[in-house]
Amino acid sequence: MVYNWGIGLQSSKESQVIERNGYTMSQLLKTITTSAPTTDIPFNRPCLLGNELVNMMECLDQGHLSGNGDFTKRCERFFEERFGFKKALLTTSCTDALEMTALLMNLQPGDEVIMPSFTFVSTANAFLLRGAKIVFADSEADTPNIDVQKLEALITEKTRAVVVVHYAGMACNMDALLALTQRHHLFLIEDAAHAIDAYYKGKTLGSFGQMSTFSFHETKNIICGEGGLLAVNDPALIDRAEIIREKGTNRTAFFRGQVDKYTWQDIGSSFLPADYVAAFLWAQLENMAQIQSRRLEIWRHYEQLLKPLAEKGLAQLPKIPQHASNNAHMFYLVCNSLEQRTYIIDTLKKDKIQAVFHYLPLHESPYYGPHHDGRNLENVTRYADCLLRLPLYYDLTPELVERVAKVVIAACVSFELASRER
Repeated sequence: MVYNWGIGLQSSKESQVIERNGYTMSQLLKTITTSAPTTDIPFNRPCLLGNELVNMMECLDQGHLSGNGDFTKRCERFFEERFGFKKALLTTSCTDALEMTALLMNLQPGDEVIMPSFTFVSTANAFLLRGAKIVFADSEADTPNIDVQKLEALITEKTRAVVVVHYAGMACNMDALLALTQRHHLFLIEDAAHAIDAYYKGKTLGSFGQMSTFSFHETKNIICGEGGLLAVNDPALIDRAEIIREKGTNRTAFFRGQVDKYTWQDIGSSFLPADYVAAFLWAQLENMAQIQSRRLEIWRHYEQLLKPLAEKGLAQLPKIPQHASNNAHMFYLVCNSLEQRTYIIDTLKKDKIQAVFHYLPLHESPYYGPHHDGRNLENVTRYADCLLRLPLYYDLTPELVERVAKVVIAACVSFELASRER
């Protein structure tokens, strides 16, 4: 399969022929292929709109391939100007951005950090690496987001931060979280890996906490293969964030002409992505409105087709809280049991459709389970057993959405009839 790189090649800049080793741009684009798909409808397919390679070639022409070049600056300005972040810093991954937040908090061994158990391991690892104790919280009954009502009881004199994950791009209850963290003088960190271009009561997710992180992994709405972003909303943390990202040096200030040489200032690491990665990302950001609009069309189509399942009690559809927008990061079902979910996955697989479950509970993991305090996080367990993610990507056609929905409905009905006969 050849990706449709030609979509969106409209401007004179984009349509110009660029010669490289005897190849025209159009010929180069045709050489970018993927291996034969193992399913007719995969769970995800990276969205490529045409300018990615053009921008990467421009980066090569500029002769600046390492980090903090022209395209890095364009991407960071985009996030600052569009979403109002005080400082946006591209990173090599959302994982690295989370590790930067732990460094900026000056976490010490024994400090406690509260976070959801229903999340990716990176959310926890970033703080464990600094010696923190993780205190896992349950999810809400009607969304996989952290249950804010249960957090007060988890706070001790050792608590330093609350980390929230906006699952599927749906906002947590930020008013309640701000009140809680301000009352107890805690850091509020937003893991917004799913939540680009998502809002709480009209305000951008990622702009509430002192720091927030985003992901541009190929499974996200906006991608660059592997990449992330740290948004710093506390001005007091900005200078140190730049130093930590540049191996603990003031190299960024040096290139701005603020110092005559750069030196080792603090702890840090190499968290800065190459500029050609930012060049790829910039092509995506330029087309964000188009990408988001298409994904929302697909999400709403699924909702319309699968609504009868919810009406008949055969599965639950995603609930978008009144305070939250929908950025169409994923469409999921909450099945009635693990057995039902397994049956639906197997039925879809027979029709060459890939649907997948999501996180396993971190509080029950082989690594951290022995350190958990024994609380039963019943909603986390239910989502781990019952949540099912359906294919959703830019090129998914209405006909394919209908095919997926038809198989899902048939599987749900078949499972229900078989259950009644037992």
